[in-house]
Amino acid sequence: MNKKVILDCDPGHDDAISIIIAAAKTSNLKIEAITTVAGNVEVEKNTLNALKVCDIIGLDDVPVAQGAGKPLTNKMEIAEEIHGETGLDGPLLPEIPSKKPVDQHAVDLIIEKVMESDDDITLVPTGPLTNIALAMIREPAIVPKIKEIVLMGGGTFGNWTPAAEFNIYVDAEAAKVVFESGVPITMFGLDVTHQALATTQTIEDLSVIDNDVAKFVVDLLKFFMKTYKEFFDFDGGPIHDACTVAYLIDPSIFEMKHVHVDIETKGEYTYGMTCVDMLGVTGKETNVNVAYQLDQKKFWDLFYNALSSYTE
Repeated sequence: MNKKVILDCDPGHDDAISIIIAAAKTSNLKIEAITTVAGNVEVEKNTLNALKVCDIIGLDDVPVAQGAGKPLTNKMEIAEEIHGETGLDGPLLPEIPSKKPVDQHAVDLIIEKVMESDDDITLVPTGPLTNIALAMIREPAIVPKIKEIVLMGGGTFGNWTPAAEFNIYVDAEAAKVVFESGVPITMFGLDVTHQALATTQTIEDLSVIDNDVAKFVVDLLKFFMKTYKEFFDFDGGPIHDACTVAYLIDPSIFEMKHVHVDIETKGEYTYGMTCVDMLGVTGKETNVNVAYQLDQKKFWDLFYNALSSYTE
């Protein structure tokens, strides 16, 4: 039986790849909706990018809804230097997507889908958690009905500040709402997503797949590798967001630990930090399943098979 998911995202190279893997013929996921949020670039651009990705992979029957254009309380921050002006710089994209967003705010669509479900929908946020927090605040009745939240964000170190990862930093207040909600949370932070590194060899291996979707992904990876080399001196581009859907398709890829995680919202140097209590020093009740290790062969085999499934 397919797992029902809502992909809440800010595409974004790795968000786009996450959608592509989730929609692949090899996936066991049923995408109920794609919702967008301000993050990597402005929400309008992220929505456009989500629609374009849907066009490229032929995902016609999934509603795409635009969501929050700014964090709960902070000014907006974007990561244009990593993802380019459009948010998906690198590959050639259709200028105007044929698919249109639904005439409904992302938060309302999330609430509607969860409330109408049989408590079987997993939320998969791969951007700032603004939409998820707003949905919980607007309709608290969704909280016990969410099966799980599988998110990309956080870690024991940062990439936007020394302490904070981008997605959590952009809207730490929203993250605090989500992490304290009581919903089962599985977190893919930088400790594990930096292991999902698409190197030159990875890109060569994927380049042999003869279909348009795989070629699109290869172009995404080439651009992402270039910016990560320039800004972080990485020898590849980490496919952060794809870890979430890879886990949902095959949990055995990852090693996990159930620990307590707090979100820092007041620190001068630590705002947006996920305080991951790996050693249990606080004695607080565990609230997050944290991924810390991935199986390289299993991960890239899944990746390769997903892209290959788009070959007609």
